[in-house]
Amino acid sequence: MKLNITIDGKTYEVEVDAAEAESPAAAPHNLSGLNIGSAPLRVPAGAAPAAPPADSKPVNEQKVCRSPVSGVVVRVAAQVGQSLQTGDILLVLEAMKMETNITAPAAGKIAAIGVKQGDGVQAGQVVLEFE
Repeated sequence: MKLNITIDGKTYEVEVDAAEAESPAAAPHNLSGLNIGSAPLRVPAGAAPAAPPADSKPVNEQKVCRSPVSGVVVRVAAQVGQSLQTGDILLVLEAMKMETNITAPAAGKIAAIGVKQGDGVQAGQVVLEFE
């Protein structure tokens, strides 16, 4: 079936194939005389995200700092070997156009920094380790 769709004053001709309903939940719905159904999702080969590497050793949660949000590292404010007080800024993340300061949860000394400016991080990812 061919349809004409107008978006921002431009008309596009699109071809639509009707899919057969596989289950009652996938049955087409009638909305103002227009049948709306669902079609199987087609994902291109190789589009699946790679699985994160499995940690071979357990992590001491008292000695790590995890990212609270997914985002991009804007600035790393700390350095390896630096002594910190509770609340000192470790790094700044940008998520959804907002900057989030990641601060030291306790006083200590930095053993390793696992990210650098421009890196993407996931929520829960270890970004810093303490001695």
